[in-house]
Formats: sequence, C-alpha cells, structure tokens
Amino acid sequence: MIEVDLHLHTTHSDGALTPAELVSLCGNRGLKVIAVSDHDSTDGILEALGAAKEFPGMIVVPAIEMSTDIPGAEVHILGYFVDYLDVNFQRTLRELRDGREDRARGMVKRLSKLGFPVSWDRVEALSGGGAIGRPHIARAMVEAGYVEYPRDAFDKFIGRNGPAYVERTKLEPVEAVRMLLSNRALPVVAHPTYVSTKTGADNIADLWQVLTELKEAGLVGLEVYYGDYSSDQVSTLSNLADQFGLIPCGGSDYHASGNPSEPEPGMVGPPMESFEALLALSNTDP
Repeated sequence: MIEVDLHLHTTHSDGALTPAELVSLCGNRGLKVIAVSDHDSTDGILEALGAAKEFPGMIVVPAIEMSTDIPGAEVHILGYFVDYLDVNFQRTLRELRDGREDRARGMVKRLSKLGFPVSWDRVEALSGGGAIGRPHIARAMVEAGYVEYPRDAFDKFIGRNGPAYVERTKLEPVEAVRMLLSNRALPVVAHPTYVSTKTGADNIADLWQVLTELKEAGLVGLEVYYGDYSSDQVSTLSNLADQFGLIPCGGSDYHASGNPSEPEPGMVGPPMESFEALLALSNTDP
C-alpha cells in the first residue's frame, strides 16, 4: 500500500485542486505523508497544513519544485522541509514567478500569430491567482478546441521545441540546490529520466554528469518512484541513487490535469523509509 507521495501540485501553481481539496483526496486514500510541492510557490502550504488537521496522523511536508536549465533540457529540483517564512527566499520566488508570467504572455502572443488565439484573461483565471505556467495555457487551448488534452498543447505548440515556446528566466541546477540549502531545505532531483529524454540522450547513464555536479553542491535525493515509470526505470534509478548515496524519493506529480491515465495520489510513491531518511536530515519534528 502506498502511504507516501512527495510530489503534488495545487492551484497555487499548475494544479487543479486547492490545497484543502488535495489534502482531502490524499487523506481519503489513506496517504500518511504528502508534500505540497508547487512550482516556485509556497503559498499553498499553510492551507494544506490546516486541512491536514482533519486527518489525524497525516504529515504535510512543506515543499517546492523549482525549474532549472541545462543545454537542451530542464532539470527540476524539489525542495523538502522548505522554510516558507524566509523573506529572502520569497523574494527570489516572486522574481521567478514574474519570469514565468512574462514567458506565458509571450507564448500567448505567439499562439495568436500562429492562428490559435487564447485569451490572456482566461489564462489568468485558470491560474486562480497562483503562479502562472504553461499548463494554464494548455487548458485554455483545450477550452478553445485547439487540442483535445493539455498534453497535446505541449506536444504540438508550447513544449521546448514547439513553435510557440518562449524561454524563461534562467536558473541553473546548482544555483537551485544552493538556494534550497541556504533556506535549510533538502534538494532532490525530480523525474530524472526527463533530462535524458529531452536532450535526446539514449539512456539514463547520461544523468551521471548532472548528478555528480549536484551531489557536490549538496543534493540529497533522487526521484526514483514517479508517475508512470516502469519497473525497469525504477530499478535503474534506484541503483543510481545507491551509487550516489542519494535518498530514493518519489510521488505521483499529480496535477488533476485532465490528461488520460494521469497517475493519482495513492498509485505511486516511495517507501516510508525514504521519508524517514529525509526527516532525519531535516532536524524537523513531524
């Protein structure tokens, strides 16, 4: 039985459920430990912590997901036990969210020139006041009838190689790791196979250089149990985590996106031992 999910999103970034709705879903499915890990935002954490009081024994880990860039791909870094009251950290997050919004505006303009206009007002409304990102544009495109599912918008228009793609404010993986460590958060690489896939690499061994640099910078974990990973991928990543001395983490990366076959809370996650290892490093009382 899956009891831990360390990768979840809410309406404070690109998820479709409020923090309270997400906590309720997870609690009713028997999850004991969850992490609210919105993109460049910690605004949903307090609501999630409050909602968890309805589920005695549930632990909500304050977390975040940060997008960083390497040539040809993105590397996402999760931060666990983040200090969401850190003023300097929040200032940086605001700058990153502003960069996301600028990029989103640029994509909307490009879509219009391509003959697929979407309303910026609608994109903002879909964000619900949270950090605006590409998934909100994708949902607007579904509503407009341009694509069937949000993932189609990424595949055809707003993915890295799409005609409407716009670069955003650059942040390197090592910078994100150091930023999280200065916040006393624990940095973990999210969905690592995406790195090799988006760079055109043939296999996961090409992560070696990235992980070597990040381990030296202070990386503590690797997302091994994720979304729709196959058993072979999990086995390969587990071995890689062992070689680098990283905690094997994971989760569903649930957004309630509307894409078919989206992994949901309770379907995938790391063992409780992984959370306990993170907890021991955090010096935090659960």
